[in-house]
Amino acid sequence: MKLIISLLAFLLVSHLAFTQYYESTYRSLGNQNKPEREGWLQDAGFGMFIHFSFDSQLGIVISHSMVGASKDYQDRFVNELPKTFNPYLFNAREIAKLAKLAGMKYVVLTTKHHSGFCLWDTQTTDFNIMNTEYGKDLLKEYVEALRAYNLGVGFYFSPEDFHFLYQNDQIVRRRGGEPLPEKVLEDYFELTRRQCRELMTNYGTIDVMFFDGGDGGVQEVAKEACWEIQPNLLVTRGAMETPEQKIPGVASEKVWEACITMGTQWQYKPTNDDYKSASRMIEILIETRAKGGSLLLNIGPKPDGTLPDEQEARLREMAAWHFINQEAIHNVRPWIITGEGNLWLVKAKDEPTVYAFITGMPDWPRGERREFVLRSLKSTPNTKVTVLGQSDELVEYNPEVDATTRFTQNEDGIHISCVRAQRIYNNHKWHNPIVLKLTNVAPALEPPLIATAGSKTMDGHILLEGELINAGDANSVDVGFMYRKYVGFAENLKYTNWQYTEFIPLQKAGTYSVALDNLEKGITYEYKAVVRHPKIEMTGDVKRVTR
Repeated sequence: MKLIISLLAFLLVSHLAFTQYYESTYRSLGNQNKPEREGWLQDAGFGMFIHFSFDSQLGIVISHSMVGASKDYQDRFVNELPKTFNPYLFNAREIAKLAKLAGMKYVVLTTKHHSGFCLWDTQTTDFNIMNTEYGKDLLKEYVEALRAYNLGVGFYFSPEDFHFLYQNDQIVRRRGGEPLPEKVLEDYFELTRRQCRELMTNYGTIDVMFFDGGDGGVQEVAKEACWEIQPNLLVTRGAMETPEQKIPGVASEKVWEACITMGTQWQYKPTNDDYKSASRMIEILIETRAKGGSLLLNIGPKPDGTLPDEQEARLREMAAWHFINQEAIHNVRPWIITGEGNLWLVKAKDEPTVYAFITGMPDWPRGERREFVLRSLKSTPNTKVTVLGQSDELVEYNPEVDATTRFTQNEDGIHISCVRAQRIYNNHKWHNPIVLKLTNVAPALEPPLIATAGSKTMDGHILLEGELINAGDANSVDVGFMYRKYVGFAENLKYTNWQYTEFIPLQKAGTYSVALDNLEKGITYEYKAVVRHPKIEMTGDVKRVTR
């Protein structure tokens, strides 16, 4: 008995030492992206994500149905379902063409999701697309199509592999659980290493890699294998912030990438989905760019390889908008503030040019003049203001309308008067944002800085806490919060309905709090700190609290 106990103790210590060795070895890799490659992503600003695998045949969540599933379900999932997978209508060139029209500069495809199923001709496992009715290397066609349209080639790769766990009689799990046996973990690492080497050697130069998941150092094994072969590879998830289904509340100087679905599911969902409108997705793109990020917008092809009509229609609406306003999306950086009310702001990377996206005006009739004030910037003797896509010369069928864009510099900011003149649809209505281009402008103020702190539940109410970092160039500011119900992980970005709390005057930096006693019990809320400068309003990052 003592011998058995000693042997078990030895094996446990050996396993822990082995695991700790790999974790400590690979954790140090961190971010080895080259600055010029991160700059490329900041310039690009918009990409397409494609979630696609054999379980799209059922219209269910990609891969995750294996976790917690019965043994017979897993058996059928692994052994039967791939046999009927045949994306015979998959046309990578048409998808690439549509991505390019929509303004996307790169595309990222799920080469292997968590299930372990590979979309390429791999020598590492039989669980791949060559053993389906399709029987071809889908990844090869995908890479060739992207290069034909001068798009960055991106691979999603999951170091987690449910099929590997299934084969090795391990519990199929996402994160945590009992450590894998040493031999299994060694094989896991080797499988990951071999697959990444195939991806990095069989398809030429790869521009972007998105790693998703992986415990025990396996993601670091994947990163090392890829960077060893292609040191210029840009790793997004795994090396930088990649918020999922959300946009940060504040701008960042560091490069980041948000990954967002059109509806509620990454892979094809034939029923019960709730799509965002194309207009809302344009607003999400605008907000992402105003905050310094790149938007990776997802599509999920049908099991035959074609796009659902709802997704294609939204991409084409975005393509129409991008065709007009593309210079405001690419090669831009955050302005001194992200926006003023319904006007989001970005600046050209290397020029004193600011773009103002006018959102929240879906009912602006063609030929009607409207006026705006921008308080965060000021004009110079060489300033010009135009509307992207418009000539300022005429409004079709309305020769009496003056289409000129005008501005004046007043003490409170630049006052702009413009007309929506361009005809986009036959019915003369265009519900998406128009964009003002202001050249040779300069900052007009020093903005304040606010931070969202924590929250406390006290005596039946919630106490929200914030911190005024500085008041900018103002002698006094007002601080408070915005809040709303949290409606769900994938659904949240569909809505913009924030409410304000009361505001408190502050003359100097410091902490503050506001109590909310009208919240529903058991409901989760989002909140963010707000500061009102005499000219502008700014917010902190978004946090959550449950009443």
